[in-house]
Amino acid sequence: MWREFPFGAYSPTLCCMNTASLAYSEEFVPEDEIIRSARLRGVEVGAPPILPGGGAALCFLAAAISARSVVEVGTGCGVSGLWLLRGMRPDGTLTSVDLEPEHQRMARQAFAEAGFSGSRIRLITGRALDVLPRLADQGYDLVFCDAAKQEYLEYYTEAVRLLRPGGILAFDNALWHDRVADPTQRDPDTVAVRELGRLIRGDERLRPLMLPLGDGLLAAVKAP
Repeated sequence: MWREFPFGAYSPTLCCMNTASLAYSEEFVPEDEIIRSARLRGVEVGAPPILPGGGAALCFLAAAISARSVVEVGTGCGVSGLWLLRGMRPDGTLTSVDLEPEHQRMARQAFAEAGFSGSRIRLITGRALDVLPRLADQGYDLVFCDAAKQEYLEYYTEAVRLLRPGGILAFDNALWHDRVADPTQRDPDTVAVRELGRLIRGDERLRPLMLPLGDGLLAAVKAP
């Protein structure tokens, strides 16, 4: 069976990716009790975190480039931050931005439980589009975004500016509950995420990749 994608491409292989294979991939790197507890707190307060497969991918990406300086848009209750910190260099610093101080309090609790010192984490409470312009050009190895979907295009612009050559940007919910691949879905969040993919795919400064883990992780390397 052939499956049509919104950009006009076709693939005969996806019929082989059944539910069991997707679940196996998602759970291939298991979460420990600290991350599971942080996940539960996030769900309880309405801040659903990145799913395990996407989190493992973040850890992998951070480790692959020996990330020392990382920006996270959307602290939540600390799940994605934990994955990032575990992939970063031991002397690395995570700068995480979120509107909700209570969520960041819970994230700080999770980081402490995992043994990460406060010196490795800079939590900034505020609107991302007010905070990101104040951060240094080309000063970061990785930028991860998981916040307001309708602001993703602005995050993308800021992320490219913030990244050093060879740095990585990543966006969670890049498949947005299977809505992005369905061209009939036209709600504002879906349209914004779909447009993000189109722009990143066409940006000559970037080398993109779509990972179908969790709710989709769109990643791209900034070319040297």
